[in-house]
Amino acid sequence: MKATIERATLLKSLGHVQSVVERRNTIPILSNVLLEASADGTLKLMATDLDLQVVESVPVTVDQPGAITVSAHTLFDIVRKLPEGSQVSLSAADGKMLIVAGRARFNLQTLPRDDFPMIAEGDLPTSFELPAETLKQIIDKTRFAISTEETRYYLNGIFFHVADDVLKAAATDGHRLARVTVAKPEGAEGMPDVIVPRKCVGELRKLLDEVDGSVQVSLSSTKIRFGLGTAVLTSKLIDGTFPDYNRVIPTANDKLLKIDPTSFMQGVDRVATIASEKTRAVKMALDRDKITLSVTSPENGTAAEEVPGEYTSPGFEIGFNARYLMDILGQIDGDLVEVHLADAAAPTLIRENDKAPALYVLMPMRV
Repeated sequence: MKATIERATLLKSLGHVQSVVERRNTIPILSNVLLEASADGTLKLMATDLDLQVVESVPVTVDQPGAITVSAHTLFDIVRKLPEGSQVSLSAADGKMLIVAGRARFNLQTLPRDDFPMIAEGDLPTSFELPAETLKQIIDKTRFAISTEETRYYLNGIFFHVADDVLKAAATDGHRLARVTVAKPEGAEGMPDVIVPRKCVGELRKLLDEVDGSVQVSLSSTKIRFGLGTAVLTSKLIDGTFPDYNRVIPTANDKLLKIDPTSFMQGVDRVATIASEKTRAVKMALDRDKITLSVTSPENGTAAEEVPGEYTSPGFEIGFNARYLMDILGQIDGDLVEVHLADAAAPTLIRENDKAPALYVLMPMRV
């Protein structure tokens, strides 16, 4: 294999694929990126961790077609440090790869292409397009609620399903729930319910920053593929059943607080400064148009702040985990948020308004 490519192009593509590669691998080939130069002038870069695979195709000058695998992180670090604007020559022969750029020369160990594992996609019967902006919004408004508990593996991702003729995406860790509803794309009829893993969500979000138009989504009940311009991301799906989250979305919370999310979030952040690391508990006392946030910490002392808000129901007190509350408030785009409450022990519903695509449920804490 012999090809020449501009440094910036190579660096950008390596940046996309190398982040899939785990730093510590028991299987040596999984530390490598596959480089495949074709006679038609494209270089295909591919990396995988056996659950997730990214392939990117870029234009290059190909002198000799061929394919080889080389350490992904090493190659990325080399290209990163090469002079800007330089042309990089890649040539592979006899188990080595020579990289030349300007006066710099590197000779790297390689492994044969035939050993490189590929994710067999199989048949992906459901296929539709989603605007990149819509997919970004879905991820940004739900992924903070994905569980990191490995024992509850079926919560370690975003759950996508079609219901009531719309596409819904939900994530929960048992303490909070985030759900976004978007118009059902054409072709999503009969789509299986799928859970997209956390790592795939993270890689997808990075790649979406460089996509302007639409993303082609194809899936079956076990795999999903995203077509993102020059890159294709394929991932296995989580094999599990997502809980029926509709049961925890309250419908009869009759106490309504309307408040500016920014000042609310800043108030929570300030009083939480002294909250104990373990519980992060903040107490909210509601009175007619007066909301008092307070924290009592045995080791640090007390803090209180009044925040303006519109509230006309009977007063009561409720406690929340400050970080969870701030995560949700940080997703509200408008200048007013509705907090629907029932009592100190019932789940609380938070949303911009009843027309907003996103809604959040937060479980209270005893304080």
